[in-house]
Amino acid sequence: MSTVSETPVLDTLAAMTADSIDRCQLAPDMLLLTRIAALAASDAPPISYAAHIDPALQTGVNAEQVQDVLVAIAPIVGTARVMTAAGNIASALGIAIAVADAEIEAEG
Repeated sequence: MSTVSETPVLDTLAAMTADSIDRCQLAPDMLLLTRIAALAASDAPPISYAAHIDPALQTGVNAEQVQDVLVAIAPIVGTARVMTAAGNIASALGIAIAVADAEIEAEG
């Protein structure tokens, strides 16, 4: 039986993510670094990275670790994908900063 929702795509993605986390034995920081590597390998857009930035920061992932992941996967996925990923991560950080600024403005 399906549930009617105003955001069926987001609901499905959230359910898939929750199920994946429940079934995965990786530490939270390793899980997020692995997902960042997969995003780079699949040439994901900035919004996909944006969904992982805050959770990654909350688990203690830092910029050096993300850079290390990109360095590690470069021989496999290629320089073009790694450079695109770096740019998309920077764009995602810009999105996150803009959202945080808007939330602060709304509160003040």
